[in-house]
Amino acid sequence: MVKLIFFVLFGIFSVTSARKNVLFFAVDDLRPELNCFEGSDFPSPVHPPMHTPNIDFLASKSLLLKRAYVQQAVCSPSRTSLLTGRRPDTTHIYDLVHYFRKLGGNFTTIPEYFKLNGYVSAGMGKIFHPGSASGGDDPISWTLPYFHATKYGWENKNKSWDAIPDEKLIDKPLVDFQIAQQADKTLKMFSEGGEHEGTPFFIAVGFHRPHLPFVFPESFLKYYPDESIRLPPNPYAPVNMPEVAWSSYGELRAYGDQSKLNASGMINTTLPMEDVRALRRAYYSAVSWTDSLVGYVLQQLQKYGFENNTIISFWGDHGWQLGEHGEWCKHTNFELATHAPMMIRVPGKTDNGIVTEKLTEFVDLFPTLVDAAELGPMPLCPVNSSQIAFCREGESLMPLIQNLSTQWKDAVFSQYPRHQNGVDIMGYSICTARFRYTEWAKFTYAPEYQPDWGKIYGLELYDHQFDPQENMNKALEPEFAAIRQVLSKRLHEGWRAALPGNGL
Repeated sequence: MVKLIFFVLFGIFSVTSARKNVLFFAVDDLRPELNCFEGSDFPSPVHPPMHTPNIDFLASKSLLLKRAYVQQAVCSPSRTSLLTGRRPDTTHIYDLVHYFRKLGGNFTTIPEYFKLNGYVSAGMGKIFHPGSASGGDDPISWTLPYFHATKYGWENKNKSWDAIPDEKLIDKPLVDFQIAQQADKTLKMFSEGGEHEGTPFFIAVGFHRPHLPFVFPESFLKYYPDESIRLPPNPYAPVNMPEVAWSSYGELRAYGDQSKLNASGMINTTLPMEDVRALRRAYYSAVSWTDSLVGYVLQQLQKYGFENNTIISFWGDHGWQLGEHGEWCKHTNFELATHAPMMIRVPGKTDNGIVTEKLTEFVDLFPTLVDAAELGPMPLCPVNSSQIAFCREGESLMPLIQNLSTQWKDAVFSQYPRHQNGVDIMGYSICTARFRYTEWAKFTYAPEYQPDWGKIYGLELYDHQFDPQENMNKALEPEFAAIRQVLSKRLHEGWRAALPGNGL
């Protein structure tokens, strides 16, 4: 099997359409484990050099959002939020089962909006969470038949990771390789002589790795020799962490090789050291495998002459815990779970690269793409927007592209549900430039969908200036009482009060 590792250079080609196209990358379970995030925004201070040349190069031509946060750190709620531009308390999606059009409202999605505006929309791989959670990939969003790859059995529940000999993948390729090939076939449809020549496209390419199981061609292990893999520096829960904040990482423990370890998932327990090292190495290798496929698609975009007239967005649907705090997977409100990579390339505006530490959210992507494509303003949602198909609960990022010093939101918000001792609880988290503060409040689902701030089951406060790894919960310490009071007020006021011009 030919290894797909490309370092793409954007050349000069003729524009095939007056309207900007959109290439929309989604990557599953990708934390900011990329060279372009090296420094204070990297998810762990303990890591080998990452091999991600293609995504790094895309970042150098994009608005790179080094502090972008998801609205809920699990696949369907996060993707639903990003794709509709609404937050979980509006979509009413907090799990992997329910469908937003049935619970939240008949909201217009990003691909649907471009389809309604004359684009041919095509989706492949994992964009919406598959199955009932999306009504089957949300058919109304797509012009062309949706593409899912053929599974040849490499990705299964027997092993949490596997390095497949490259030669075995020639006849039975991994699903993400097939998705990259489908992206090429789809781009060709819009090129000269193709059946959709001259029609603007919205092509969404959703890669499955590095989601569990971490499966990749064996050749990618060479980038991460055994001796380069180190254990996380904090394999313990934060001091004074409330129990409700913990996730027992059942997703990982369900894999056959992991279940044999009899890991309990309990607080301040962890996996054997060699298992931790192996999982971390496999995750890094799966990231580099995905990077090579992103490079292949970008190369084909260049080949067909579209790169100078195509907006490119790239995002991972949430972060991931790789043994830090003894935690695995997502399913928390910690920085490692809620902080995820996102970047947007707008030809002619971000060509020299723009990097920002401004606080941004995944709900900001929808209005940004609308603005970048010059399709008109996207209105802010009113307080009750269940009957309004098209509106936003985020902010367009185009002002940051035009001027990084522009006035911007000064806080971002995430949440995660729990059910503890028969009580429904929602952990609401506010992240500012310095602090992360979380309140775990009693929560009522339908029809109210709202917290009871008078019934709190846990508090967390982390000072990122002195504790970027969130190892010490300061919420109940007297010297933090004043800041806790301020952050609690801001959390209860919600995201609208943090919008530009409304910050406290």
